[in-house]
Amino acid sequence: MTQKIRWGILATGSIAADFTQDLQLLPDAEIVAVGSRTEASARAFADRFGIPRAHGSWAALAADDDVDIVYVATPHHAHREAAALCLEAGRAVLCEKPFTLNAADSRELTELARSRGLFLMEAMWMRCNPAIRKLVELVADGAVGEVGTVQADFGLAGPFDPAHRLRDPKLGGGALLDLGVYPVSLAHLLLGRPESVSAWAKLTPEGVDANTGLLLGYESGALATLSCGLVAATPVRAVVSGPLGRIELSAPFFCPDRISLYRGEGESVEPEVFELPRTGVGLAHEAEEAMRCLRAGLLESPLVSWQDTLEVMEILDAARAQTGVRYPGE
Repeated sequence: MTQKIRWGILATGSIAADFTQDLQLLPDAEIVAVGSRTEASARAFADRFGIPRAHGSWAALAADDDVDIVYVATPHHAHREAAALCLEAGRAVLCEKPFTLNAADSRELTELARSRGLFLMEAMWMRCNPAIRKLVELVADGAVGEVGTVQADFGLAGPFDPAHRLRDPKLGGGALLDLGVYPVSLAHLLLGRPESVSAWAKLTPEGVDANTGLLLGYESGALATLSCGLVAATPVRAVVSGPLGRIELSAPFFCPDRISLYRGEGESVEPEVFELPRTGVGLAHEAEEAMRCLRAGLLESPLVSWQDTLEVMEILDAARAQTGVRYPGE
């Protein structure tokens, strides 16, 4: 059996718990340590999941020589600090999305990883999902012809209290960075860097976006119409269309287990359905990709490359610039 990759978990919130549960499904992964800002939080998480060591600081986890790679699961605003701490200590990093608050910070992290010769990847689990990878394969094979439109939405009903992290500018709140990163990343995956970005948003009293629409335009003539919000429960679906048909992704589109290919047009067209089950909640696939890259000696994943992450962050930056969302320190 291939030697196990030893993981450290940085932060102890709900996404860290989901990732840890998925990681425990992988026989070639071993969780050896967890780190938090407090000893009590780290110990409680370690006891919950049977993790051998609990560190009461991020620095202590980063300094743990038994850790091969650290999964950073902090709130958005702390991604850059936590990931940089681990890279500077010589640890590979899988960092939650959005990678950082802005493209400049993301660029700093990739340059740090390159200078240290360390693997670094944004935890954009959608791009590692089996159904999404099948979608990319179908599009590349010309199943719908040249893609003309990508439509995707991700909206939550709310209401969210003003103190909630999604409304707190200090935590990188707002719909765009938390939810909109998925529609934007999907459009980028299929169409690349857009020629133009148009965005509109309704802001909360705290100054983060509550409801956002984006129109991305491409040199080919393709369009991506995307939305995200904290005010309405949307279908959370996506459709990719071309002259030969369309591909519909089951909800939620960012971790689908089924895609439907409609060749031609009209209500009578019967879809070709591809069932591609997820492992766990779906976070296991990004862990598998990170471990594959580590074993291959890669600094970045071809599924979620540094350029991909930077270009998505640039789109988010452009949208925030148009809608007036700024975070402390920017």
